[in-house]
Amino acid sequence: MTTSPPMTNATAGAGFSIGVDIGGTKVAAGVVDAAGGIQTQSRKPMVANGAAAAGLASVTSAIDSLTAMDGNGNGRLLGIGICSPGPLDPASGVVINPPNLPCWRNFPLAAEVAKIYNVPVRVDNDGNAAALAETLWGAGRGYRNVFYTGIGTGIGTGIVLDGRIYHGHTGAAGEGGHNSIDYRGPRCACGKLGCIEAYASGPSIARRARARLLAEPGSKSSMLDLAGGSVDAVTTAMVGQAFAAGDATAKEILVETVELLAFWFSNIVDLLDPDVLIIGGGAAAMLRPFFGEIGERLACVSVNPRSREIPLVPACYGEDSGIAGGAALSTLP
Repeated sequence: MTTSPPMTNATAGAGFSIGVDIGGTKVAAGVVDAAGGIQTQSRKPMVANGAAAAGLASVTSAIDSLTAMDGNGNGRLLGIGICSPGPLDPASGVVINPPNLPCWRNFPLAAEVAKIYNVPVRVDNDGNAAALAETLWGAGRGYRNVFYTGIGTGIGTGIVLDGRIYHGHTGAAGEGGHNSIDYRGPRCACGKLGCIEAYASGPSIARRARARLLAEPGSKSSMLDLAGGSVDAVTTAMVGQAFAAGDATAKEILVETVELLAFWFSNIVDLLDPDVLIIGGGAAAMLRPFFGEIGERLACVSVNPRSREIPLVPACYGEDSGIAGGAALSTLP
């Protein structure tokens, strides 16, 4: 559920944007007002394995199902922003060859949607878009240089410098989740060794918990109770539930996660020296009790003597970060 600001009289009628979040199985779309408040939203299935036109129809179906777009008191439609899996080219709005969207290969998504709705359309990945939404309307508001990470199924990141997404020379910057913290570590899904995603994403936390339980036969951990006695059935959510209930093994797994994240964040701080670090994604709530500890550990391993001055804060937008991020993209010139 989003914690975005509600529409006020100051923003009513000022115009609205539509944010679209495309995944491998669903398309979510929402009407977002000028203050970043999500006023209406819808979800439709994504046809990812068919023809390119079928995938596009999934997107337009989600947009069209936003009822009373022109009569909701938000004014006129200013633009549409779309979060799409990559690889993609944010400058041209072309989706190149995302593994979980085989329907699109070098597909001009921005141009096709703009042709239908006759408004400006922007396309970018979810990490970049979420970073921009947090900068404009959320936890990064008031900061110039923002580093955002969403920790969930993977670890996505976005960098905003002086209010603009940093895309780099080829448009592929911001893949912070695939920074390696151990070149001898486990192989990540991206093919590299020791990426932070391979250690601290939601599935990686669950995998380390299962390995710990297997290494400790006869463990009395409540994670096993939650999993019905099956180590293989332990999930990330169960790690969080067990920790909340005082389980010692679950706490050990999360403390280890904190240590790994602190080393990774120290690299980010030493490279970028951002004004703020923002953590979102599905695992953020589970890690929230450890934010202070992450900051303290980060300060111990960073070469920046003033790293404690950089706040580590939870994201404002939760599961709706893709919708808010898409709408934020539509504000770009």
